[in-house]
Amino acid sequence: MKYARHFFLLFLAFLFYRANSQSIINASRLSGPVVLDGELEDEAWKAISPLPYKMQMPQFGTEPSEKAEVLLAYDEEYLYLGGKLCLSDPSYLRPTTFKRDASDGTTDYFGIIIDSYRDKENAVAFFTTPTGLRWDGVVWNDALREEDMSIDWNTFWDVATTHSDTGWFAEIRIPWSSLRFQDKDGEVVMGIISWWYIAAKNEVDIFPLIPLKWGSMSGWKPSRAQEFRFEGVRSSKPLYIAPYILGGLQQSFDLNEEETGYVKKREPSLEAGLDLKYGITSNLTLDLTVNTDFAQVEADDQQVNLTRFDLFFPEKRLFFQERASIFDFSFDGFNRLFYSRKVGINEDGDPVRIYGGARLVGRAGKFDLGFLNMQTAASEGLNPENFALLRLRRQAWNENTYLGGIFTNRMDFRGNYNTTWGMDGIIRPFGDEYLTARWAQSFENGKTNELFSLRPARAYLNWERRRYDGFNYKLSLSNAGEDYLPGMGFELRENYTSLEPRLAYGWLMGEGSKFLRVQAFLEGLWVENHGYEKTESALAAAGVQFEAKKGWGGQSTLLMDHEYVADTFELSDEVAIPIGEEYDFFQASGFLYSPFTNLAGALVEYTVGQFYDGNLFSIGLSPRVKLSSHFELEGYYGYNYVRFPKRDQQLATHLARLKALYMLDTKFSIAAFLQYNSLDEVYAGNIRLRFNPQEGNDL
Repeated sequence: MKYARHFFLLFLAFLFYRANSQSIINASRLSGPVVLDGELEDEAWKAISPLPYKMQMPQFGTEPSEKAEVLLAYDEEYLYLGGKLCLSDPSYLRPTTFKRDASDGTTDYFGIIIDSYRDKENAVAFFTTPTGLRWDGVVWNDALREEDMSIDWNTFWDVATTHSDTGWFAEIRIPWSSLRFQDKDGEVVMGIISWWYIAAKNEVDIFPLIPLKWGSMSGWKPSRAQEFRFEGVRSSKPLYIAPYILGGLQQSFDLNEEETGYVKKREPSLEAGLDLKYGITSNLTLDLTVNTDFAQVEADDQQVNLTRFDLFFPEKRLFFQERASIFDFSFDGFNRLFYSRKVGINEDGDPVRIYGGARLVGRAGKFDLGFLNMQTAASEGLNPENFALLRLRRQAWNENTYLGGIFTNRMDFRGNYNTTWGMDGIIRPFGDEYLTARWAQSFENGKTNELFSLRPARAYLNWERRRYDGFNYKLSLSNAGEDYLPGMGFELRENYTSLEPRLAYGWLMGEGSKFLRVQAFLEGLWVENHGYEKTESALAAAGVQFEAKKGWGGQSTLLMDHEYVADTFELSDEVAIPIGEEYDFFQASGFLYSPFTNLAGALVEYTVGQFYDGNLFSIGLSPRVKLSSHFELEGYYGYNYVRFPKRDQQLATHLARLKALYMLDTKFSIAAFLQYNSLDEVYAGNIRLRFNPQEGNDL
């Protein structure tokens, strides 16, 4: 027992050492004022020492191919990042877009990623380009996947840029009030990452130097940030009030009572509301909304569904974006206890009026806190409903270990309710090894609602090695009881047990290779349905993914699939998969994309092979072109052809999207979005004009 206690103490000391072994740099304080003009000629800048950039890709750890002088500084009100970004060839300069939050590889990006809470998991990011556009976003889950980032989050900050034949200059100014942090007697430590992406060379120069072993998201990981100490800085309690007025005219054609024709109907609309944001404490922010306006949100992309599961759409509404990771309680895939699109959007994807609500996010003591309460109106057969959520979690014995709990409640004040609770833990025992465990239960009217029962329960256990290169793996075990139904969540299946293994080996290629990284993988999925005690799904796949140093890449996969269809599975009104049968089929799929650094390019994706008791051919093409820095086009065309010879049934679907964007400058733009879905017989389109002179003011 004595030796066990000594070993345990040594183990804790080892964890503490790993979490605190990085030295902290004292950030440079400006000695005078700075004029935000994109010139960096102020005397105050001259006393700041530049950050020692190194090349991250394509040749890891070498000196950058272009000269960059990157300056990080601060004063009482702002955090500053300045960059003198030199280019040896004028053709390397690519001012290709003015679009807010533009995300493509055709233009240079320069900016900063800030872990303001110093929790090694969450961060906010601010980037700009030679045209001076603003790109801001949030990162969570230590940027494990590309999905662990959102660019729909916006906040208050400023930028100025200039450029010439020798390169470009940038000045980024971020108010301390736009960052959430906990200061101690005017002192705060934050994690900082800064990098410059040179589009003409597909090169990333970065500080601190972060290995590429975590894949394409390596440069976004808060856990790898350099810590800086800022003194004489105190977090503020900002108050932002944003009233809105929304006017419009709606025209529709409704079927008359005799059902012999259509009657044109015009209805003017006028709405008003208010959004308020207030910093209750230095790191706890309250958002209040009255008659919430989501009219500015871009329409969802149309999709063709050839599966037996519901489609999952991402959240685009800004109100739900800030520190959304606090509310995350995910299981395998899209399954989660809280899915924000259940609030204010019905099952058909149409908006439901939100009378108002409150959202509280931030940190209280050692706990991350998330609270949400929203009230919706009645809508097309739905009663008015109240949605409530409380999420708590805290860091445990090392910087990447968390323990937490969650509670949700959905009720309509007529006796109908759905309540869930859950607890979870993310544990990093050593290295890149992570264990995730989650447990939840749901209770609702009409169910047995037994607390000590597996019937309303959801359990999830996952062990994985989170890295790209070398040998890595993942093993997930998941279970959902018969009565488990999260009223504010999303679930693809019901009443099942699943096992999901994955093995992979990745290579970071050397200087002599044309490829940047290559990974081969084997993965599978086994799902047992408790209701009919059969294997509902069993999949095995093998494939390889690759990315070249010049920016092109792709993936190729072979799939073996076993499916048991117990319930109605209709592909269309005329075509359905027979129920009560078991199917075995094979498919080949993949995608290939052209260099994303080019002004014109495309992504091609395909699936070909068997499909239940028939055959499938599917192809998708996503072209894009920048005609100038002011005008760009982006499209998609998808074709699916399914044929069942034995039943003499077939189905062909077409899906088309076209996006056109004109940008006068970084403040004024006009966007058009057209869509066609042959399966659902939908034609959709919208035109959006936006004038955004500064953050918070929109027309």
